[in-house]
Amino acid sequence: MTGQLSGTALATGAARRADYGAVRLGRRDIDGLILCAEHYAVPYDLLAYALGAQPARLRAITARWRRAGYAATGRLGPGPSWCWLTPAGMEAAGFGYPARRPPLARLAHIRAVLAARLWLSGSPAWAQAPPWWQSERRIRAAGPAGPAAGHVPDAEIHWPSTDTSPYAGQVWAIEAELTAKSLGRTTAIMAGLLSGGPARYAQVLYLTAPPARPVVTRSAAGIPPGQQARIIIRDLPPAAFTPEEPTS
Repeated sequence: MTGQLSGTALATGAARRADYGAVRLGRRDIDGLILCAEHYAVPYDLLAYALGAQPARLRAITARWRRAGYAATGRLGPGPSWCWLTPAGMEAAGFGYPARRPPLARLAHIRAVLAARLWLSGSPAWAQAPPWWQSERRIRAAGPAGPAAGHVPDAEIHWPSTDTSPYAGQVWAIEAELTAKSLGRTTAIMAGLLSGGPARYAQVLYLTAPPARPVVTRSAAGIPPGQQARIIIRDLPPAAFTPEEPTS
């Protein structure tokens, strides 16, 4: 009897759900897709860290995204594979950003900015009153285009205006510097970020690689004394740099 019932159900398709064959996304999938959208693309090791997934589990997650048509993955250079969204994935995530494979020249910087975000989000201040991370893509989408926009930082941190927030109501600019710019350009960018009104950024946090630190430090020293305290210079976290491939 059981076999007859099962056969009948399979023959008629009555046992199948209406969404049979569709890819079902959970909270972690949504968080990962949004992260990929905001950061242009994400390397596998940082994506695994952000989602709290082991490497094997992450491969299954990204394979599910590919089956849904939401993401593409591949090796783009030394180090881990990368994941980026397709037009369908960008639409599903609710963003109007261009969806394409990231350019090779931008990979190191994209990685550094995401690593900075993950590092900062692990700080006690972040846990006390989690702020809002405003990605470069969001800033550009929300603000004016062209020369009138001025320099756009790599990200902003918007601290909530609550009693538990250590920096209530403040907005910080984040700059990830891997290579040294000219002293004049760096100083001009710094001055622009500090002078935007009204009190555009309470702090400008520079996270630097060793080659960039001397110029950033010299530029900060040239800022008027009353504004120097708003410039914070720190080292980029180790995860900002592409891990070396294992040797056999």
